[in-house]
Amino acid sequence: MQQQSRSSDSHSQDSARLRRRRALVRFAWLSIAASLLVIALKTLAWWLTGSVGLLSDAAESVVNLAGGIMALVMLSIAARPADHDHQYGHDKAEYFSSGLEGALIFLASVGIIVVAVNRLLNPQPIEMPVVGLALSAVATLINLAAARVLLSAGRREESITLEADGHHLMTDVWTSVGVIGGVALVAVTGWYIVDPLIALLVAANISYTGWKVFMRSVNGLMDSALDEHEIAEIQRILDHYGRQHNVDFHALRTRQSGARRFISMHVLMPGDWTVQRGHDVADAIENAIQDRFSGASVITHLEPVEDPRSYRDISLDRD
Repeated sequence: MQQQSRSSDSHSQDSARLRRRRALVRFAWLSIAASLLVIALKTLAWWLTGSVGLLSDAAESVVNLAGGIMALVMLSIAARPADHDHQYGHDKAEYFSSGLEGALIFLASVGIIVVAVNRLLNPQPIEMPVVGLALSAVATLINLAAARVLLSAGRREESITLEADGHHLMTDVWTSVGVIGGVALVAVTGWYIVDPLIALLVAANISYTGWKVFMRSVNGLMDSALDEHEIAEIQRILDHYGRQHNVDFHALRTRQSGARRFISMHVLMPGDWTVQRGHDVADAIENAIQDRFSGASVITHLEPVEDPRSYRDISLDRD
């Protein structure tokens, strides 16, 4: 009966997690809608002014749209339950989204540099600056609102895709602020060379952002361990149970897969314990870690502390 209860609780937790993951798709739609509106406003601003700085700002928003579409696709895949071919779930699909978005950000920066260098060599005046700046300001406020929503949802639900999309939009916000300031300066002073220089600064900034987003995706696909503070929290739980039950631990291994955490360890306990007693202690440890890290998959391996063979498999590859 107790086993059935645990199975039911586990199933309920998995179902709730999948419902939360599916709910994240609506945030991807928000990103897409915001990007479409922002692209229209910024493109109109560029068309009216001829500013290469505003053009670079509009180009980054096109990348935002591509990233939002990719986020929608990958979040939909990540929300699927585990199946026969993907027994650990589909959470890693999110890393493909953030990786592609990082690459797109970098490509956008290259395009901006090409246009900015050409304008640097051939400076041109800016037309209708007031209207163009007003349109860009409205677009920036839309991006700011969308970015705050995405970052909040990404941190709350531990979605690397939403966080990457939110950070990208925030980069666009700061880019737009710089561009608006630069275009306003050109309009006031007539220093046409400032416009392409601002565009080059925009390109450098978004290149750095793209690199960070891309490397975070690579680290996730390489099964990187949990953050140091999370591992320290797990160790505190193990120390507590070690003192309470006179058991020891080794071979603690962790990895992150999208919003899911996988944690495994070996539990060293007296060899004269019954299987039931050892299982109860291991079960309590697993529950304590899962209570601290929602959705974590915890695997414990029981070993007798007196047996030398218990220490052979501390490393990943056994001797």
